[in-house]
Amino acid sequence: MDDGSDRSSIWQRLGKLFHGRHDADTVEQAIRDASEDGELDKEEGSMLLSVLSLDELQVRDIMAPRTDIICAPEESGIREAAELIMATGHSRLPVFSGNRDNIIGILHAKDLLEHILNPPEQTFPISRLMREPFFVPETKNVLDLLHEFRTLKQHLAVIVDEYGGTAGLVTIEDVIEQIVGDIEDEHDAPREEEISLQPDGSYLIAGRAYLEDLEETLGLKISSDEVDTLGGYLTHLAGRVPATGDTFTLEEFDGAVFTVNDADVKQIKSVRMLRPSVVQGIPVEKNAAAIMEQSTPQVVDMAEGQKSSDAKA
Repeated sequence: MDDGSDRSSIWQRLGKLFHGRHDADTVEQAIRDASEDGELDKEEGSMLLSVLSLDELQVRDIMAPRTDIICAPEESGIREAAELIMATGHSRLPVFSGNRDNIIGILHAKDLLEHILNPPEQTFPISRLMREPFFVPETKNVLDLLHEFRTLKQHLAVIVDEYGGTAGLVTIEDVIEQIVGDIEDEHDAPREEEISLQPDGSYLIAGRAYLEDLEETLGLKISSDEVDTLGGYLTHLAGRVPATGDTFTLEEFDGAVFTVNDADVKQIKSVRMLRPSVVQGIPVEKNAAAIMEQSTPQVVDMAEGQKSSDAKA
């Protein structure tokens, strides 16, 4: 009874707050005012503001990118698929034909149960059991997607780009997390911080960290019309995928030095960033030189080298 009365109380308060208010800006201000006045607690206000913000997001802003999709080829047997589901903890697996740009179905873990217990059927191809995939464009509004998830009783959407290729995946959990924050279950691996301070004063940054997050966390306002992530930005600067150890000095950010910490042939996985003002044990005015010495020890002072050669001569 208490829970029911609490819910009624919340809806009554919301009705009073939003009475006569129709546009999003007015509603947002009403929520903020109510939070400040104590009519809504902070958690309620935060969740309501998050719901409003869904209308400003596109699915590409919250999707798991194509490179992170765990999926199975259509020729996989039921036993193979079951082992993959057990290893990942996912309840649904995309099924592809040829490559990941051609998702042809979604395999539900519960559909495997009756077959996995029957040994003769364990080698059946999963294409017999897969369901129709739900495709949406990467520019779709997140709030609209939430409505479609509900009306179509779908929990997973395959995101396609303008050329029809697979851009990523979005689940209903991804959308709900935009409202209530991260939801972790027993299968989720501990999430690594995308931007973490290291003992030496540097920052270890994931290649997929968004440029806007760098501004919010580190005060680095890096803007680009071509890319959204730090890895993409450094790749754009280099004109290729940088290799591990490659270093970039951005003078417009007080000489901040970005060193590729981990990369493969396709993408930058992590970057180490060091600012002149955070080198430990060295006066601030000497920090820039110290960073360059740390990051690029192979660089030699050409003037000193010439003096040494002249002396030997």
